[in-house]
Amino acid sequence: MAVRPVRVAWTLILASIGAFITSLDVVVVATALPSLRTDLNASLSDLEWTINAYNLAFASLMLTGAALGDRFGRRRMYVAGLGVFTAASVACALSTSVETLIAARLVQGIGAAVVLPLTLTLISEAFPMVKRGAAIGIWGAITGLGVAAGPLLGGAIIEGISWQWIFWINVPVGAVAIVLSMVRLRESHGPRPQLDLVGLPLIALGLFALVWAPVRAPAAGWGSVEVIGALIVGVALIVAFLVRERRARFPMMPLAYFRRRGFATSGGVAFFLSFSLIGSLFMIAQMFQVGLGYSPLAAGVRILVWTAMPMLVAPLAGTLSDKFGNRPFMAGGLLLMGLGLGWLGLAAEPGVGYGNLILPLIVSGIGISCVFPTLANAAVGSVPINDSGVAAGANNTVRETGGLFGVAILAAVFSHYGSYASPASFLHGFRYALLVAGAMALVGVVPGLLSPSKTQASIPHPDDPVPLPQTQEASATG
Repeated sequence: MAVRPVRVAWTLILASIGAFITSLDVVVVATALPSLRTDLNASLSDLEWTINAYNLAFASLMLTGAALGDRFGRRRMYVAGLGVFTAASVACALSTSVETLIAARLVQGIGAAVVLPLTLTLISEAFPMVKRGAAIGIWGAITGLGVAAGPLLGGAIIEGISWQWIFWINVPVGAVAIVLSMVRLRESHGPRPQLDLVGLPLIALGLFALVWAPVRAPAAGWGSVEVIGALIVGVALIVAFLVRERRARFPMMPLAYFRRRGFATSGGVAFFLSFSLIGSLFMIAQMFQVGLGYSPLAAGVRILVWTAMPMLVAPLAGTLSDKFGNRPFMAGGLLLMGLGLGWLGLAAEPGVGYGNLILPLIVSGIGISCVFPTLANAAVGSVPINDSGVAAGANNTVRETGGLFGVAILAAVFSHYGSYASPASFLHGFRYALLVAGAMALVGVVPGLLSPSKTQASIPHPDDPVPLPQTQEASATG
């Protein structure tokens, strides 16, 4: 039975709200880093953890969130994820020490790990293939609005009230989204009627160990027993997971999909995009305040020319990708992003005028805008519709892992070349960190060029697993 237009519209709106609040929180917290350093007496390592605790849980549990949605119901788990995220936001706002804030951010990441992959699952299920690129483009624009609004909203709140309110604003949005999702979304289940109780802990613990290494490396050292041990344990657990998936009756991740060029290359693009984006965001949000002396609000206004680009460009890129394919937008977007970040790193110096920073910010922002919607479309469009949640979960896992490596490595580069001792010292370290961010974006052009010119999800692949029956539980509400 065809899904009514009203139902489709509500699905797009509510799924986009989930993506909005989970993306907003990363950017808002990045804007608050200088305030957190002062108010909570936080070190550079503590500041990294306020970002990384969220992304660590996010990356480790993304596949688990998608699997739970398939098993227990996508609407049910989407609502549960929003509930966890909203409750954790309250805990963040009530934190009186950096340690409690980091713990609450970890719980926030758990909720976001359930919410985000299901946003794309809900959209992919509601829209036919020919309209999915445009729908995901709108999803990307609203996600971009979260990124765009973050610095400005965060700066206004921090300067006008206090940093705690950057978390309180999640509460009414989350509460409304929970109620509307229960009423307006249609319940559905994925093709896997049973949870892989062996695969779940293997992938969650394996990813946790793997991303623990770059998070701890700046403090413990890349050659330390802790970091090397975490990498070895992480690789071993992921190998065990892959062996398990080959034998499981209902695998969390059908390994045959990695033989699809669109699925495999979208993962490479996701990693390098997030490495550069989240890593550079960590530095740029501080650069305007620590390096150039702007207030939080003034910094937020100036960052807007960078972060507003996805809101303006992503819908157009998503729509055009339906006609021209994802490859030119992914490869071209990463090229612009890399050139823009490198340009910004070279331009940032003591006493530089804001006018000299606008063009590199815009160039980089346009590049990010081209990759956002087309990357999501490439990931979910390269597998059968029933496995869109798996594709979204896998792609987002790789993306968040890239972000963790980005923050850790760029912070290490910054610490080697600069410090917080003076604006000049900060900007010296910032320059080298941004050059690394730009270089990693350029590396991501390679998998972008290797991606297929058009999405081929509707064409069966000889190595695809045999489709499992999908169970649907229609909702009478809405």
